[in-house]
Amino acid sequence: MRCFWQRLLNKIQQKHNETISCIMNDIQLGRLDLNLLVTFEALMTEGSVAKAAERLNKTPSAVSHALARLREQVGDPLMVRVGGKMQPSPFAESLIEDVRPILRSIQRVVTPPKPFDPATSTRTFRIAVPAITALIAEVFARINEEAPGVSLEWVNLGPDLYSAVADEQIDLALLGADKTLPEGLMEQKMPTLQRYTYMRRGHPAVENWNKQAWLDWPHVMVGMSNAARQTVEDRVARDGMERRIGAHLPEFSGVAPLLARTNMLGTTVQLFMVEDLQTYGLLAKRPPVDLPDITFRFFWSTRLSQDPGSKWLRSLVIAAYEMIHDRAANAGTQTD
Repeated sequence: MRCFWQRLLNKIQQKHNETISCIMNDIQLGRLDLNLLVTFEALMTEGSVAKAAERLNKTPSAVSHALARLREQVGDPLMVRVGGKMQPSPFAESLIEDVRPILRSIQRVVTPPKPFDPATSTRTFRIAVPAITALIAEVFARINEEAPGVSLEWVNLGPDLYSAVADEQIDLALLGADKTLPEGLMEQKMPTLQRYTYMRRGHPAVENWNKQAWLDWPHVMVGMSNAARQTVEDRVARDGMERRIGAHLPEFSGVAPLLARTNMLGTTVQLFMVEDLQTYGLLAKRPPVDLPDITFRFFWSTRLSQDPGSKWLRSLVIAAYEMIHDRAANAGTQTD
């Protein structure tokens, strides 16, 4: 908890550098009231003093008073009325990203342990896994069947993913096993995968598929992890080659539609494209250059390794991943 308040003070320092000495003198960890953050989270979720008061079973005046106290503590308006609605300040939008995970952590700590029942649970989980179309559909289908009250947040892969998982802000993540796993985390490695290059049917490169074609036609690059992306660039550079990058996308879900309507190429593993070959009329070919295989791993906080809900989530997501993997392996590649 103390680490969270330190992060909060750091945010305040970045935003209000000119008045930080005054603020630091005013804010004492022992004086901070956790209830203010609970009220702040309710206001950010509901966007209304009246609705937040109803959710917290408080009067609107009590909510307004709490907001005023928190404004004074952090030196920011946090939420202001614009056009009859409460709108968050930029600092509030940044702050809530730290507040929500810490409140969930506190809730887990103070809630008496009890068996996890997927059928009746209303728990919220967060996973950071690439947006693999087939995997998203399979995971949510299984949750809908087994745990209709459970909420799942499928979040982006951030630059500080390992620390976010270790801090229990994220329950489960998937990245390439390209580095030693940091302390405080546990992992399950998945089968090693080969890379394929994908293109639309009728692509000009199909008739003369060789190294020069792979280098000359523009590629789609997805910003995921060093294991999935940078290792390809390293291998190409090592061999004295340079490929063209035509597009950068944040997630894999946008690759297939882009390939279907352009002459771009996309190099990735079958697992990520298993349902897109037929849907978008794509071909998969082995790259005519020597590219390394890739091993992915799921990882999670060691502290949550025996938590019943976390174990259920890991089992569900990993089983869905394995099923998609087997489907991709059995489908084989489609080439002309």
